Amino acid sequence: MEVKLPAGKPLQVLNATQIKRALVRIGHEILERNNEGKNLALIGIRARGDILADRLARIIEENEGIKLPVGYMDINFYRDDIHIKLDQPEIRQTEILFDLQDRIVVLVDDVLFTGRTIRAALNQLSDFGRPRAIQLAVLVDRGHRELPIKPDYVGKNLPTNRDDDVIVKLKETDDEDSVSILSMPRRKSKAAKKSKRKGAR
Repeated sequence: MEVKLPAGKPLQVLNATQIKRALVRIGHEILERNNEGKNLALIGIRARGDILADRLARIIEENEGIKLPVGYMDINFYRDDIHIKLDQPEIRQTEILFDLQDRIVVLVDDVLFTGRTIRAALNQLSDFGRPRAIQLAVLVDRGHRELPIKPDYVGKNLPTNRDDDVIVKLKETDDEDSVSILSMPRRKSKAAKKSKRKGAR
């Protein structure tokens, strides 16, 4: 689904209160689905997924008294486009300091887009062990999937155009909590350009 947004100025779609409410709901859903947290662990994908994983763990502990182990992943070396990107990413530490065997692992990320980040995370996770199950929690699902990946827990389903930017800001790194969309100029496909040239003749 594509939507028309004003160009040049970010449109806020989630504020701090809405982000907190979404995370509280996701925390409840995770526990309801997973036997009240038994053999459960959270793993956040850097950057920002790690912050959200910490927040979810804190929410679950404060509301339910259940302390979950939390790990962090940097998936950049596992991306399928790392060798073709002009700008090489900053590599951060992966920290998974608990056994994955027989655990239910909930991967946590800020925005789900094409699904390629999640595929990289699944590939990396297999190097650390064999969990009983892997689930996915995201703050925002913006659509436009290129791989058959679907989240189990979603804070907000957000219709976007493919070229739009979804900007997630969190207090820990950006001094505020918000999610905004920045509408970008549409890229013309090769077919559209060819059709335009034909029409100009």
